[in-house]
Amino acid sequence: MDLSIIIPAYNEAKRLPGTLAVLAAGQAALAEMGIVSEGLVVDNNSTDGTAAVAQAAGLRVISEPINQIGRARNTGARVGVGDWLLFLDADSHPPVGLWQDLGRTLADGAIIGGGSVLQLDGNFFAYGLALKFWNAWSRWSHEAAGAFLFCRRSAFVAVGGFDETFFAGEEIDFCRRLKRHARPLGQQLRILRDHPLVTSARKAELYTTGEFLRFFARTILGGGRTLRKREDCPIWYDGRR
Repeated sequence: MDLSIIIPAYNEAKRLPGTLAVLAAGQAALAEMGIVSEGLVVDNNSTDGTAAVAQAAGLRVISEPINQIGRARNTGARVGVGDWLLFLDADSHPPVGLWQDLGRTLADGAIIGGGSVLQLDGNFFAYGLALKFWNAWSRWSHEAAGAFLFCRRSAFVAVGGFDETFFAGEEIDFCRRLKRHARPLGQQLRILRDHPLVTSARKAELYTTGEFLRFFARTILGGGRTLRKREDCPIWYDGRR
């Protein structure tokens, strides 16, 4: 198996069908390039029909009872058998061009992992500005958003996967450890930019600008301590869908 595509999902029965349709198209595009892939959904303690939706689409479903995104990704990585791992959010839609870019990247021996720039599926001014800042930072730092993050399995194991003491921001910590691991190997992370990942703008619909600003202010003033407390990360864990 060349690639394991791991989709952590918490109460995603409404949005998961669209993502799985895009996944099927992506796997077909990869197959045309000679890349064999598997799709796994990690049901992260959902209370809706998430698992049933994934099973109906023919995907393997793994249960992770503790609701935490990094833990769900680690659980999927332990089960997946691919030489490469791709972590894809359950509300994100990679266009075919991005799958093809990924396929070409997997063949590059200088690449240890990476991600993609992002594009919202809705028009929200403040959230859009924040996303433009993130895309610029991602391209400069070679740090990937967790919505579409890939790496070699050997590197994932070497750095210990995602740090499960984080409840948010775990992908930044992971990428920084991955970069440190890559340097002596003469490898690097690559951010794919020609075909942005289309990701859900629902957080902009469900949370006010004030809620976002308060979270980021507490995180900055607290030196990042809020990222390690579930109760301080309601935007990810309060159950709004």
